[in-house]
Amino acid sequence: MAFNFIETSIKGVYIIEPKIFRDSRGYFFESYNRAEFVKNGIKNNFIQDNQSKSSYGVIRGLHCQLGAHSQAKLVRVLSGRVLDVAVDIRRGSPTFGKHIAVELSDENQRQLFIPRHFLHGFSVLSDTAIFAYKVDNFYNKESEFGIRYDDPEIGVDWRIPSAKVLTSEKDRIAKSLCDIPHSR
Repeated sequence: MAFNFIETSIKGVYIIEPKIFRDSRGYFFESYNRAEFVKNGIKNNFIQDNQSKSSYGVIRGLHCQLGAHSQAKLVRVLSGRVLDVAVDIRRGSPTFGKHIAVELSDENQRQLFIPRHFLHGFSVLSDTAIFAYKVDNFYNKESEFGIRYDDPEIGVDWRIPSAKVLTSEKDRIAKSLCDIPHSR
C-alpha cells in the first residue's frame, strides 16, 4: 500500500499520507496513484493541476465553484508549510458549516482530499510556500463563490496574527456562510 487514507470528522474529506522511501540520496514517493485512490473510494477524474507560490501571512480563500462547475481537489505542499482548510457547504449535511484544518508541509508530505461542495482555503505558515493541487473540473468564473476567511460563523484559526494577514481584495469583501445559495 503506497498511501494511508485517514478519514476526518467530515464525511468525504481525507488526509492522505504517502509511503515515503528514504535513503542517503533523499526520498521517493508516489504522490498520486489512481488505482489506490479508487480502491479507497476516491473515484474523481482529475483533469487539471494548479500551483501557487505565496509568502508568510497570505490567506487564500475561502473559495469554491457552485453548481455544475463544482470542483473536488487533491492538495499538497511542495515547499514550506500551510494550514489547509475545507468547509462543508453541502445543504442538509450534519456537518454543514463545519471545517477541517490540517497542516500540510514539504516535511510531512500529507495531502488533503476535498470533495465537491466544499469551500477551500489555506494560510502560509512558513516564509514562503509552493502549493499544488489537482481538480476534477475546469474553472468557470461565473460559478465562483467565496466566503470571508474570518467569517465568525466558521471560526477558522488561521494561525496568523491579524496584523500579518495578507489577502486579496476579493477575499476581504467576500460573503458570509449565511449567503450560500440554497441551490448550488
